[in-house]
Amino acid sequence: MTQPLFTDRAEAGWMLVERLRAAGLATTRHGAADRLLVLAIPRGGVEIGAVLARGLGADLDVVLARKLRAPQQPELALGAVTEDGQVYLNHFASAMTDVGDSFIGAERARQMAEIARRREMYRAVRPQVPVAGRTVIITDDGIATGATMIAALHTVRAGGAREIVVAVPVASPDRLAAVRASCDRVVCLHEPSAFWAIGQFYRDFEQVEDERVVELLRDYGTPTTKWEHAVAGPA
Repeated sequence: MTQPLFTDRAEAGWMLVERLRAAGLATTRHGAADRLLVLAIPRGGVEIGAVLARGLGADLDVVLARKLRAPQQPELALGAVTEDGQVYLNHFASAMTDVGDSFIGAERARQMAEIARRREMYRAVRPQVPVAGRTVIITDDGIATGATMIAALHTVRAGGAREIVVAVPVASPDRLAAVRASCDRVVCLHEPSAFWAIGQFYRDFEQVEDERVVELLRDYGTPTTKWEHAVAGPA
């Protein structure tokens, strides 16, 4: 049985902060345009993202992306869709399940409805932060299929980000290769060959609820006032 690599998302986040600092990724100047922007994929990724933003002196926001689920196999990603409607398709998975355009269209509509629900809730406490011209770190609690991460990368690239870094605690090695092709840099703590699910690498992997995401976004404050959030590590 695989031993957990992390106690919980918070511990994984602080370990990732240290790796990112060592890679030279930390805000060093006070100007708003100079601050890093951490974009977290909800919901579990926001626990990681809040830690990264604090540890790196960065702004915090979310990037909304949802997996397109295969019929009768909800854990299999046909692809993913983002807040702006962009769709990334995993053509291998689509061919393997032999799904048609009508199913993908219906699944896209379902996931866009969920994105709209979350957007209304999250944007009530955090207006969307522009990515144009900024160094952006996109994070999640892990990468299994890579679909939501790749979809998020495409939409952030389209938004005009200057540099895009993917930072995750753990990832499936074969899927990380596809992610690398869509970003400028990847920082990943572990790429275990025996990979079944992200949760296997955490001792505590409780589901993160919407209320917790709202709490994290609200408590972090406004993007222009959070330089003071940079700290040495967990209390």
